[in-house]
Amino acid sequence: MPRGRYSLHDPHDHAPLGEEHFHCAPGPSGWRYVSQTTGPGGEHLGSLDLAVDALGRPIRLEANAASWQVRGAAIDGVTWVRTDPTGTEATEGNVAAPGFTGTSPAFLVATARLLRLTPGAPATRIRLVALTDPVLAPRTVDQAWALCSRAEHPTDSGPLVVDEYQVTALDTGEVHTVHIAGDVVLSAPGIELEHLETPPSAFTGSEDPGHPEHFEGPEA
Repeated sequence: MPRGRYSLHDPHDHAPLGEEHFHCAPGPSGWRYVSQTTGPGGEHLGSLDLAVDALGRPIRLEANAASWQVRGAAIDGVTWVRTDPTGTEATEGNVAAPGFTGTSPAFLVATARLLRLTPGAPATRIRLVALTDPVLAPRTVDQAWALCSRAEHPTDSGPLVVDEYQVTALDTGEVHTVHIAGDVVLSAPGIELEHLETPPSAFTGSEDPGHPEHFEGPEA
């Protein structure tokens, strides 16, 4: 069970935003990630509990930030309920998309698991619901993911397979590089892995790859 700490910073001016303390583990029916986020001064900012099935689809999402809460799951696309800080009102949403995304590195692992890309293959377009800071406001985004390379690196605990992805935001054209090893993000825009107590867990890969459940956005 990987357990560790990410540092978070603004991807544009690199201003520190805090840290995300996490643990995660694969299981027979999928993968679960639990984390607590703190600010630069150590103050509590939020939490995330994300569970995905063997195909990477979210079977349970609970995110908390600034007294806002979002609960969601893969139901007719993705469906969620967002509750205001007072707890007196709740708004529901549904989008024909296969998953969520947001600031947490967990969403990058979940999306990579969902797409199951092949190194060197053309980029795949995917629609996701982004829970945007600081109040988890949902926004539909379209991205293109490509697995540029897969390399094996020797470590004290054995070979470590690192995938390098190119992720393009289709609304702005911004291109980012994401490095993932198993179920841990090594680096991504605004994210650095600072500490890891145990090696990343490797997914079994026994499920059928290249499944068509993800939503492909309209052609440009």
